[in-house]
Amino acid sequence: MAGVGSGEPRPASARARFGMGTGRQVALVVGFVVVMVVLWEGAKFLGGVPWRAIGTGPQGPVIHNPPFRWFLVNDLNLPHIWNIAQALFQPFQRGSDVTLWQHVAAAAVYTWREAALGFVLGAGIGLALATAFVHSRLLERAFVPYVIASQTIPIIALAPMIVFAFGQSVISVVIIATYLTFFPVAIAMIRGLRSFDPRAMELMQSYAASTWQTYLKLRLPASLPYLFTALKIAATASIVGAIVGEGPGGVGEGLGRVIITYNQYYITGPEKLWATILITALLGIMFFLLIRALELFVLRSRPSAASG
Repeated sequence: MAGVGSGEPRPASARARFGMGTGRQVALVVGFVVVMVVLWEGAKFLGGVPWRAIGTGPQGPVIHNPPFRWFLVNDLNLPHIWNIAQALFQPFQRGSDVTLWQHVAAAAVYTWREAALGFVLGAGIGLALATAFVHSRLLERAFVPYVIASQTIPIIALAPMIVFAFGQSVISVVIIATYLTFFPVAIAMIRGLRSFDPRAMELMQSYAASTWQTYLKLRLPASLPYLFTALKIAATASIVGAIVGEGPGGVGEGLGRVIITYNQYYITGPEKLWATILITALLGIMFFLLIRALELFVLRSRPSAASG
């Protein structure tokens, strides 16, 4: 009988549902981006400062004069999207041959490496904790409240203490990313490792399966949907942790330092900070999509994977 996880090819109807689900997801993302652009530029069209030709500066000819003046949508608080795009292809600093997008992309790769290390370590710690908790009610009752309480400490307050303990280095940044990563994995897997079919557990017991065999052949496979849900959350959290940690961690090659630098010069070039924020968001989205692709591959025989 072809059951869940049997490895047999999905029927045509399942593949069709997968294609439709993926198409809907892409359409939703594109639609969201379009709506945001319309709202962004629509607000500036109604209440921003006078529009001028691209690249002409404050002395250029006015091509549109909005009927209202809203402080929150002036060019300092909310630059035009095309000005942000233009800034990406300009030198990241005066006299440099390196464009802004090249500079920020290199910083994004560096930050992603730190985040990926924290992600792997955090996922491993979260899985180990969940495994211990589901096999020992005593450990669960004793330590789960502390695991939950650990997440009530603001990371912006915890980061300097971690840096003080481990020094200004990449190690501190990885620890901060790990701290934000382990929690969703641990909590999700406590539930996931108990989501098996009770009849399957009875079957494993009838074959005198060991605890380790039951874990590998029953608990862990049943928990995979919960695991990937947690990993998608942890992926973006690890990026946030790495960026937050790079400031006090003294790491000058990552996105954290770039954001701090352009924040200091925001008045003279707000487009650079917004462009950096855009690339930072794309980094988180790409990491999320990487885990999503891995989920679709690992759970390809489960029809529910396409809609996750």
